[in-house]
Amino acid sequence: MRPIPKKLRERLSRDPFMKVCIYNNADCSGRVEWEHAFIYSGRQVNECWAILPCCYAHHRGGLMDKDYNRYMGLSRASDEDLSKYPKADFKQMKNYLIKKYDKETT
Repeated sequence: MRPIPKKLRERLSRDPFMKVCIYNNADCSGRVEWEHAFIYSGRQVNECWAILPCCYAHHRGGLMDKDYNRYMGLSRASDEDLSKYPKADFKQMKNYLIKKYDKETT
């Protein structure tokens, strides 16, 4: 596990989005933890858009859907954010996950 730098931790702790599990459903239980949704060059991505709030059940309790976490992370990322990672095809992944999870397109 890669530690989150202090400045980023402080910024995330002030963000209301980080207080509620991204699944926010009846299966949620336990405290909200922060999950790194992406690995790039063998390291967890420490960016606001790539770290997501998940309750214990959805993080470590066996209910995690990693694709959904990535969908949520990529939906928060700008094209500029994604351009920092040229070896990963995050744009293609984003298009795939939008088709998979976005209720407006189905």
